[in-house]
Amino acid sequence: MSPPVAPLGRVLLAQTRAELRVRWRVPAFSLTTLALPVVFFTFLGLPWTRTVRPDGVNVGAFLLASFGAYAVGSVMVSSFGIGVAVERGMKVDLLQRATPLPPAVVLAAKLLTALAFALLTLVVLIAYAALVGGVSEPPAVWAGLVGRLVAGSLPFVGLGFAIGYGAGPNSAPAFANLIYLPLAFASGLFVPPGQLPRLAQQAAPYLPTYHLGQLAWGALGAASEPLGASLAWLAAYGVIFFALAGRAYRREEARKFG
Repeated sequence: MSPPVAPLGRVLLAQTRAELRVRWRVPAFSLTTLALPVVFFTFLGLPWTRTVRPDGVNVGAFLLASFGAYAVGSVMVSSFGIGVAVERGMKVDLLQRATPLPPAVVLAAKLLTALAFALLTLVVLIAYAALVGGVSEPPAVWAGLVGRLVAGSLPFVGLGFAIGYGAGPNSAPAFANLIYLPLAFASGLFVPPGQLPRLAQQAAPYLPTYHLGQLAWGALGAASEPLGASLAWLAAYGVIFFALAGRAYRREEARKFG
């Protein structure tokens, strides 16, 4: 008689809870994830909450969408990039191989954890902007913004995995920041795209963070490209990032497990 096997759904739920506890108990991740977008909005968004762009969009809401796009992408890159690299350094992957826990469940739990933190980050940012800055939009607009950003952040999971399996535990934070921060700045998430240096303006339409920003701005009616174009660009980058992540993962598997 074969031993009983727990349903995969129950295993996934238990592993996701464990991942959430791990991330929440690391202030460098949890507090930074929640607080940094609020800090950005406090200094760069609050002074503009009474200003309206020529297209009728509130500047404070536009900047909120920008910082929200930065935040969800950062969660994906940090959770999968830095988190995976640190766990590799601690030999957590070796320990998990000695358990009956399927690798697919581990990856799915990490994805659900990152999505949960991304969602929580957006809720905190929107609540802060509404209560402190008086930024007001219909609930459907906020729901559309959150949905677009959560969906648009998925390609960055691949970028995070590529960093996590391609860099060491000590170098992963540097790689993540050196890659993601320039992408965010050059895409107009901190400075309006029209105010970027000419070189950045020319390069921005080819960057994944630019199209994530377009998704966010589109929820407010302020996008400069169609929704389909933004999704197509992000899907293409998702294929590239996951291909790089898969290659790095297979190389790591071959090195450790033959």
